[in-house]
Amino acid sequence: MCGIIGVVALPGYTPLPPAEMVYRGLLRLEYRGYDSAGIASIDPVSRSILVLKGAGRIAALERRLGFSRAPGYTVVGHTRWATHGRPNDANAHPHTDCRGTIAIVHNGIIQNYLELKKWLIDRGHVFSSETDTEVFAHLVEELYKSTRSFYEAFKKAVEMIKGSYALAVITIHEPDKIFFARKDSPLVIGIGEKYNLVASDIPALLEYTNKVIIVHDNEVGYITPETIHLEHLGKGVIDYRKRIRVVEWSIEDASKSGYPHFMLKEIHEQPRAVRDTIYGIEGDPMVEEAVSLLTKADNVFITAAGTSFYASLYYSLLTSILAGKPVIPFIASEYSVYAGSAGENDVLIVVSQSGETIDSLMALRAFKKEGVKVIAVSNVVDSAIPRESDIVLYTRAGPEIGVAATKTFTTQTILLSWLAVKHGVKEKVLDRDEGDVLLEEIKKAPDLVSKSIAWNEEKAKRLSRWFARKTNAYYLSRGIGVPVALEGALKMKEIAYVHAEGYPAGESKHGPIALVEEDYPVVFVVPRDKELARLLHGNVQEMKARGATTIAVAPESLQLDHESIDYVFKVPDGHWVLTPATHIPPLQLLAYYTAVERGYDPDRPRNLAKTVTVE
Repeated sequence: MCGIIGVVALPGYTPLPPAEMVYRGLLRLEYRGYDSAGIASIDPVSRSILVLKGAGRIAALERRLGFSRAPGYTVVGHTRWATHGRPNDANAHPHTDCRGTIAIVHNGIIQNYLELKKWLIDRGHVFSSETDTEVFAHLVEELYKSTRSFYEAFKKAVEMIKGSYALAVITIHEPDKIFFARKDSPLVIGIGEKYNLVASDIPALLEYTNKVIIVHDNEVGYITPETIHLEHLGKGVIDYRKRIRVVEWSIEDASKSGYPHFMLKEIHEQPRAVRDTIYGIEGDPMVEEAVSLLTKADNVFITAAGTSFYASLYYSLLTSILAGKPVIPFIASEYSVYAGSAGENDVLIVVSQSGETIDSLMALRAFKKEGVKVIAVSNVVDSAIPRESDIVLYTRAGPEIGVAATKTFTTQTILLSWLAVKHGVKEKVLDRDEGDVLLEEIKKAPDLVSKSIAWNEEKAKRLSRWFARKTNAYYLSRGIGVPVALEGALKMKEIAYVHAEGYPAGESKHGPIALVEEDYPVVFVVPRDKELARLLHGNVQEMKARGATTIAVAPESLQLDHESIDYVFKVPDGHWVLTPATHIPPLQLLAYYTAVERGYDPDRPRNLAKTVTVE
């Protein structure tokens, strides 16, 4: 839930001063947390550590503290999403030891920090923050007294902590190194010419290099300007050269490209992201392996969190219809309820944009202990969940910087639709011709998404002026449209702070309708299915009779009762299996423009972070 970055360089070889590289990297990491930030650098003249940090946004802190002007060639930085201790100046990272000879930045949670803190206080250490992270700086300081080798002390400290971590540490004892370690929190090494970097994710490095090494769990090491040392705790030194990857994303992919917010840019990138995802899965042999595994399974589970869960819910409904096989969806953080009922003849599908979502990772590990085979669906190659899975299917959304997922939902539902159709053919619920027809329909998705955005952006902008004055709303649908309604409501909640609830429309009269009064917003997602449209028409009438203002997202060919519907987002006619792709763009745009109309920053919703790496 935090972002870290570090640079170590020879003088004169970096494209920008190292502190400015760290500052710009922090801006790219700010989506991971933004309640406080800081940097630490080793002053080459005094050989002391300078720490600049405070509560607030990075740009404001830069104006107040001058992050980018810090001296030195070994610099680490951090942007924080608070887990231990309030977001204030004292709790902001980096943290130091008693004498200020060690500085640390950390993403994750040290679970046994209270026990270690007591042990260190008994040995005379004095703490200056409420955080779990500060414990690690003092722990290394304490262990260094006996080892007299900083790296050995660092490794011993890593072995003593429990929990999740991505760590970057600098010290005056070895001023030309950044020491690092990783367990359950993402960490990447970037390789430059006469300089090297570490960071929480790839976009933070792209301005300086496209050559990266993904650090795996239980790996530690250090970087200097010209060398990299990587080893697995317990297994020894790793030949990192075999792990070097060249990233194809451009810096343009990770920037706003003229849009006012990343979220709006990413909404408009969906046609390209969906097209790339289809290109990727069309010839991927892993799809057939996944289908074979699913067909042989006694039970199929699917798990995820947030938007990815709604994509998973859609897959469970679609597979039930197309393959005649039930799929058990569950929220990843509730994995302990389900893991005990799974066995070695079962399959778990884990869906995670980042591949690092800690609840999903914990679910994966709990199911693997029961002998369950795991299929991962992720957007980030070589991230933790894909690495620990038996089969991996990748979306091709590119970097998603906005905290509110947009490309994630459309690319995941397209990939999962493809999988469900293939599964349906394998189960012989669909014949091969029917399967081929459906796959051809899915290939039309990029153009349909493009039209859905183009037709509805101005409408969404106009309607947002009215919606921005509302405090509650319902999003209703039936059948395959329900996950889309849930996702539309989530978007409105998380960025515009309007209390929006998604429901199966038939359930609305079993309680929720009691809240409906004059001018209450009710959004209907109407799939291209005559029976569902007929049933939803009845639900529209029920809401309209109670004074609701009704809004429909409906196919262009559907004849609507305009006396009952107040606003209509027409979407292009596509097969009903494409309902998420055709119907979600207007709801994303409505949420985006409502947030802007209410004066909020859609890219940085309060209390949220992009990649949730703490339980």
